[in-house]
Order: sequence, then C-alpha cells, then structure tokens
Amino acid sequence: MTVAAILSSKGRDVMTVEVDTSIREAVHILAERRIGAIVVADSFRRILGIVSERDIVRALSRSGVEVLDGSVSSIMTVKVVTCSEIDTINHVMERMTEGRFRHLPVVEEGRLAGIVSIGDVVKARIQQVEQEAEEMRTYIAMA
Repeated sequence: MTVAAILSSKGRDVMTVEVDTSIREAVHILAERRIGAIVVADSFRRILGIVSERDIVRALSRSGVEVLDGSVSSIMTVKVVTCSEIDTINHVMERMTEGRFRHLPVVEEGRLAGIVSIGDVVKARIQQVEQEAEEMRTYIAMA
C-alpha cells in the first residue's frame, strides 16, 4: 500500500500557516482542529517548515509563555522530512521511526499535496494485514 492510497481515503486537506503566524494562533489552530502539527508554507504551497505540539512544548519550556507572542518561524523545524505519494507504508513508517516524528508532509512536484500521521499509517497497515489474513483464509478454504 502507498501514501496515495492513504490520501485517497483520508483526504488531502492540510492545515497551513504563514511564517509570521503567532505561536499563540498556532496553538489555537492545533487545539481547535485536534491535530498535532501545522505545515508552514508559502502561497504556492511550498513547504517552509513544520510546527508540532512538541516544538511548542520545547519552546515553552525554554522561554516561558512569552514565546506564544512570537512567530512560528522562530520554532518551526526547517529541514522538513517529506514523502511522495508513491512511497510505501513500510518506508514511511521507517522514516517516522528513525526521525522520531509523527507527521510527514506529502510533496508532489515541489508542492504540498497532503500529510500523513503515524495514526494514518498504522491504520492503513492494520487494514493491509487484515486483508492479507482474509485472503490467506480464503485460499486455505479453497484448497
């Protein structure tokens, strides 16, 4: 199964903000939408960074609540690891595990095309395993 299959079932909607968005506003968006990360992008949907709940917690720990008035550009991860629609679930799981992050933006032709979370990937992998098990049971029953 590929990232394209995940996006076809979950959708391609990605919450993005601009670099000058306040961290306070980012916190509000994360809470309101019940998401764990926001992609920082320009008007052409080119990724400039990503801000996760962990980034915000680290900034709060370092600088206190005053950091909330700063912009997301001050805390965002700039070297964003991405994937493409043709990447397999196993490959994406490996990258997330190695990098210790839970959100992976999907890029096609240099632009943001979606995002997958570890939850999306695990759900898809479970569905894949269940399908394989059902195919095996069917094969055995016909033998």
